[in-house]
Amino acid sequence: MTNPANLLAPRGAIALLPRGFVARGALAAGLLLAGAVAFVGPERLLAQIEGERGIAPVVASNDIEIGNIEVDATGKNAQDAKLNGWREAYKKAWEAAHGPALDVGTIESIVAGVVVDHEEIGPHRYRAKLVIAFDRGRAGQYGAGNGGVAVRSAPMLVIPVLTSGGVSQVFEVRSPWQKVWAEYRTGASAIDYVRANGGGSDSLIINAGQPGRRSRVWWRGVLDQFGASDVLIPAARLERQWPGGPVKGFFTARYGPDNIALGSFELTAPDDGAVPVMLAQALARMDQIYTDALSRGLLRPDPTLSVDHPTMDPGLASLIAAGRAAEAAAAAQAAAEHAADEAAAAEAVAAAPVAPQPKPGAAALTIQFASPDARAVDQALAAVRGVAGVDNAATTSIAIGGTSVMRAQFNGNADALAAALRKAGWQVSVAGAALRIRR
Repeated sequence: MTNPANLLAPRGAIALLPRGFVARGALAAGLLLAGAVAFVGPERLLAQIEGERGIAPVVASNDIEIGNIEVDATGKNAQDAKLNGWREAYKKAWEAAHGPALDVGTIESIVAGVVVDHEEIGPHRYRAKLVIAFDRGRAGQYGAGNGGVAVRSAPMLVIPVLTSGGVSQVFEVRSPWQKVWAEYRTGASAIDYVRANGGGSDSLIINAGQPGRRSRVWWRGVLDQFGASDVLIPAARLERQWPGGPVKGFFTARYGPDNIALGSFELTAPDDGAVPVMLAQALARMDQIYTDALSRGLLRPDPTLSVDHPTMDPGLASLIAAGRAAEAAAAAQAAAEHAADEAAAAEAVAAAPVAPQPKPGAAALTIQFASPDARAVDQALAAVRGVAGVDNAATTSIAIGGTSVMRAQFNGNADALAAALRKAGWQVSVAGAALRIRR
């Protein structure tokens, strides 16, 4: 006969080892911590991660677990009363698992473990609330357990956010919401929950602000570190009506990096002492919400979070495509306008007067003049053309507000043209075959 002491497994006594860290996840964590050290300094960083933090999740198994089994048994002594109580619990749990009628010895051979939620031991009496775990393989031979979970989700990282007193927290302190998730036995659930310990650097990497981030690059690093494909955010908010009075709980099951709400509900505890029970009930309802979402196809991993084969979000891809189309249209319009400008420039060059070729015996002189406006251009041309001996004068470059240039054919040299212009009231400077005139 199995000794009950060998089956006793206090809740939370066995820790779930973290999932394997891949190289990229370890590198991301190292870079994050290095950046934090450089930004805030090692003393402040240690102050943020030291102290009593972290609750080790219980081992997730595939056993059939039947909870809330209450027994009240008597015996010749305390040990005999406890043994009778556990046998009674085996029978009640087997009936709850819809197993066929079997003797206590056979049922005991199927038992994989016992979790004691609460017990009271007297000299001849034993009262307890137990959780009985049956080995699924052996129990399945007798038709119990419905053959286990048919469909299971991808690994989902759990971020239990608790808001109490206006402050939101995840792993900053040991919270009752984190505790119920750490103690939850996930073997019978269709959701593959990935639960962080919450100690060490977990409180820096996963905090209450993490669900508000939308960067897929950041999420990929976090999920890759914990070996998860996506994220679940069970959010709880507690409101105390008065000291020692009822506590209202508002719960929302959220999912994904976009923090999508899948369902919400409210529960009430009569006082602070009943809050853990209320949170355990809330967790069961959360699990049901996530299981229903999985059966409806809503709990599929986001393809944009895949580290090995990342894909772009369809909405973002459509925005990028629209932006590229707009850029292409703008580039086409700019090219058309440039072509039109080049055509107009070619027509202007063709219509522009051709600089006069010097006649035999005539000098081709270049004249620079200030042209603050169009009237100044006309005055300079008129003055040069009015000089005796000038056969032709035409502008070759016009710069309104600057210095324009004209070219003239003059039957003489530059000094003779300069002397004639000085007589007309212009100030002239000569440099070889070039003149500069101004009023």
